[in-house]
Amino acid sequence: MSLKNKVAVVTGAASGIGEQCARKLAAQGAKVVIADLSLKNAQQVATSINDGGGSAFAVEMNVVDEEAVNRGIDAAAEKFGSIDVLVSNAGIQIVNPIENYAFSDWKKMLAVHLDGAFLTTKAAIGHMYSSGRGGSIIYMGSVHSHEASKLKSAYVTAKHGLLGLARVVAKEGGPRGVRANVVCPGFVRTPLVDKQIPEQAKELGISEEEVIKHVMLGDTVDGEFTTVDDVANTVAFLAGFESAALTGQSIVVSHGWYMQ
Repeated sequence: MSLKNKVAVVTGAASGIGEQCARKLAAQGAKVVIADLSLKNAQQVATSINDGGGSAFAVEMNVVDEEAVNRGIDAAAEKFGSIDVLVSNAGIQIVNPIENYAFSDWKKMLAVHLDGAFLTTKAAIGHMYSSGRGGSIIYMGSVHSHEASKLKSAYVTAKHGLLGLARVVAKEGGPRGVRANVVCPGFVRTPLVDKQIPEQAKELGISEEEVIKHVMLGDTVDGEFTTVDDVANTVAFLAGFESAALTGQSIVVSHGWYMQ
């Protein structure tokens, strides 16, 4: 399951889970495209990977802008010659009870998570088809692709939607060698999650410690956060899996928070 010289585009790759996925793929020999809303931050990550002996290229990409997505994907294919792997990771979080959830926030959440996944898939899959080699498309879902939590109506809806998109892509792309899967992490201690802790404490009327212990980690088997390495290792495994024996699936990485 070698990734040597495969070309992998990772969105939201300038920080957090996306950055670690990009670094893991590069460490296993892939040529990595660091796609992010912040070109400056993307360039810093790409430079770090290149300085460490890997191969990386930065592109600015707003995943809800079709022209920006097409431009970034095409630039990546021109730079490295093809697209073999897409990791659709870019995401945001806005929590609120549904009666207070602004429609503008709802639309923003669905746009980043679902429109972004659709647009990057549409742009990348053509290159996978034309190469004749197929490829691997990996969506960053969540345990919330399967379970619901309070205050996260838009997030849960979007993450559920990624399962449907992946299954359609798996069926359409299968005959041409394209696989599609969803990685579903539990709570990963990133700035996105850190931001949620005081917000949920306020909305639920409990302490931040209780949010961590009972809301985020209460259903894990070991009381531990999922790590960015846990997620990146799973992404690398799916990126290198070379047959359609594993496609249209969701892989839950949650320390037992959710069990399929």
